[in-house]
Amino acid sequence: MTTCRALLAALALGAAAPALRAQQISWVRETSPFPVADSAGTPIPTPFLGGLNHPRPQLVDIDGDGDLDLFVQEVTGAVAFYERTARGWEWRSDRYAGLDVGEWFRFADGDGDGDMDLFGESLYSHIRYWRNDGTRTAPHFVVGADTLLAPDGTPVFADRQNILQVLDVDCNGRLDLLVGQVQGTVTRYEATEPMRAGAMPRFTLDTERWQGIEIIAQLGSAHGANTMTFADLDRDGDPDLLWGDFFEPGLLYLENRGTCREPVFGEPQPFPAEAPLKTSGYNAPTTGDVDGDGDLDIVVGVLGGAFNPNISAIANLYLLAQTRPGVFQVQTSRLLPTLDLGNETAVAAGDVDGDGDLDLLVGTRIDPTDVSTGRLYLLEHTGTARAPGFQVRRVPPVQGMYYVAPGLGDLDGDGDLDLLVGNWRDAVQVWRNDGAAGVARWVLGDTALVRITRGSSTAPVLVDLDGDGDLDLVIGEASGTLNFYRNDGSRRAANFVLGSDAWQDIDVGRRAAPAFGDLDNDGDLDLLVGGEDGGIAWRNTGSVTAPHFVRDSALTAALMLPPGATPVIVDLDHDGVVDVVAGSVGGGLLFLRGVRH
Repeated sequence: MTTCRALLAALALGAAAPALRAQQISWVRETSPFPVADSAGTPIPTPFLGGLNHPRPQLVDIDGDGDLDLFVQEVTGAVAFYERTARGWEWRSDRYAGLDVGEWFRFADGDGDGDMDLFGESLYSHIRYWRNDGTRTAPHFVVGADTLLAPDGTPVFADRQNILQVLDVDCNGRLDLLVGQVQGTVTRYEATEPMRAGAMPRFTLDTERWQGIEIIAQLGSAHGANTMTFADLDRDGDPDLLWGDFFEPGLLYLENRGTCREPVFGEPQPFPAEAPLKTSGYNAPTTGDVDGDGDLDIVVGVLGGAFNPNISAIANLYLLAQTRPGVFQVQTSRLLPTLDLGNETAVAAGDVDGDGDLDLLVGTRIDPTDVSTGRLYLLEHTGTARAPGFQVRRVPPVQGMYYVAPGLGDLDGDGDLDLLVGNWRDAVQVWRNDGAAGVARWVLGDTALVRITRGSSTAPVLVDLDGDGDLDLVIGEASGTLNFYRNDGSRRAANFVLGSDAWQDIDVGRRAAPAFGDLDNDGDLDLLVGGEDGGIAWRNTGSVTAPHFVRDSALTAALMLPPGATPVIVDLDHDGVVDVVAGSVGGGLLFLRGVRH
């Protein structure tokens, strides 16, 4: 027990675990590595998906197995893939097939060969086309056209603010591109010839005011960025139109009152008619039979528009199930069940409750339920050393601060963990732990334990970098560099003195979030720094008492930390190999399990 507690204390303080034989380690991302329950005790099925902020969804049977898979774009250039299995939608990749789709994507059968091709944004709001040279069950995408061209050689233009739709809208065998404009109208391009297997589609402009649709004139509201999808929602054999707009809190329904061959769209109406959807605006719909009952359902991603997008940082992927013909009801606002605390989380690890295991402390940029502040949450360890488990608890302090980034360490030598809080400004707060044994009670000690010399968005970590038994302080900042403060005090009375505000020339570009741990299992502390463009690893080529960090491309590639992740390095399952837990832009957590080879 003494040895176990010593190891836990060392991990909580950021010290290296007892040295093991150096050997190669890889990391595997897992979305359900161990049980996590919400504050009410309800299990969260896939807690480590990382959260969602403004998902752009599309339902597609990409593997030809008869059910609908889910694609979600959260960031520029990448589409996440969730495969539908007997257990539900399971995460497979954050960047499907390695494809860079720009600001938007749309799967559609572009050449009429029965499998899904892909359209996405090219440079300057042009349209890139990927042809599927694989099969319906094993797709393989190759660039068919970096920029789609009209017959006269001019590029087909699609404003990057708007997600277009690709379909044969008038059932004449020729594919159409329908692009919503910020002025509330729809531009239609039509293919110059019928779809033909293997042929690259070419489009010509048909009209800039298709069907006379003009959202602003008909509703009297502002107009803006928009999305659209077409589906036969009233079961009369022709496609109707759903429109999501930056300045609309819900969806607009335009019924096709004509036929498929001769569509005629009616006035826009709030949807569903019985209880119109209301979110923060700019809603992106996609349709398909989600629940397997033979009719169309609707999945809606909330991109966040004119109605305070902060409030939809958690509830932003809706399922509207068709409960009877033509009647749709909201079944959930969180279609992917995961831990989501808002947006831009940061994480620290330590034995907060003094019970001998490691808890996780998570800070958020802003609280969706109270946009005047960020928040702290405790993931209390409720499992065992070898089989971790956690439950979410809210932590009271830190009011009126944004971009909350916690750091943990015993600054006064009393055996419990004090709390550092980085935030959007230039200072780091300190909260002294005045609680009794096993019960953390943090009391504000100083609103500015240190102030960095330049920049903002402080991300602190406490670690003994010179092997003298007390904790030094390293702070990441918005500029992407690190600040080092040497502890010239003692274990019982920390006194931080600036050593360097550009420590070891480390720079990740933007929003540095440092973490220390033994990534190569050689007994000393290496460095992993999250940043706006992804994480970068530095190997320690110095010693325990005099570290020197050298950027390591192999470690960086092995970890593949995504953009905006804020890591902590810790052996959560006590198998002798360090894992990585990371906060994410989406407001959740990511887990990378370390595997020794």
